[in-house]
Amino acid sequence: MALAWLERVELLLYGASFICGVVSAAALAVAQGEFEGHCLLYGDVSYNSTRKAFTFSSFSNSSLCYFVSVISLLIALYCFCIMLYWVYVSCIDEVTRGTRWLNISVVVSVLILFFLLVSACILRVGTNILCDSIMKTKQVQKCAEAQDSGWVVPYDGSKFYTNLYSAESAAWVNFCFWIVVVVLLSVQRRLSSRLAPFQPLSGMDPEWTTSETEAIIGPQRS
Repeated sequence: MALAWLERVELLLYGASFICGVVSAAALAVAQGEFEGHCLLYGDVSYNSTRKAFTFSSFSNSSLCYFVSVISLLIALYCFCIMLYWVYVSCIDEVTRGTRWLNISVVVSVLILFFLLVSACILRVGTNILCDSIMKTKQVQKCAEAQDSGWVVPYDGSKFYTNLYSAESAAWVNFCFWIVVVVLLSVQRRLSSRLAPFQPLSGMDPEWTTSETEAIIGPQRS
């Protein structure tokens, strides 16, 4: 059965969110790999005048970068599972969700929004602090220019800013996608509550009594 247009847009957003999650986690992982697995965010950079190269005076805890990466990957995994389920169900039956499941989806989406906001802020603030320490060395005019400068072995900072910028951008774009998802789910929830089909009472319902039928058609004779 064909999906409604609101559900199609929602499915496309899940696909876009999956890509953003993978890009954000991968870019941050590459940035860590260039510095032997250390977390660059909130790091302190100094300039070694003897070797004429940048080096790190201190790194932040690696768990900080792992937190951002895990959040991105979990959201990507969630989107992938949702897409697979919808594709499977739409091929064999009509995709319908009751108000209860829409409520659960809204709650999950709000939680995802919260963690995406936290992750994006960590990337933004962490990158700013890192770049501030680079600018204090007065060796470059812009943070991105440090990529073209030398770094003390075994560090390779040739793409550190590009990777951090990509991870942050993907996180913010993903955050915007999930705002739209929450709006779409809220609209579907409202429409679902308004268009809920009327279900007549049956003989098994407690509200149904034989006295009501007797009042209409009279008592049954044995």
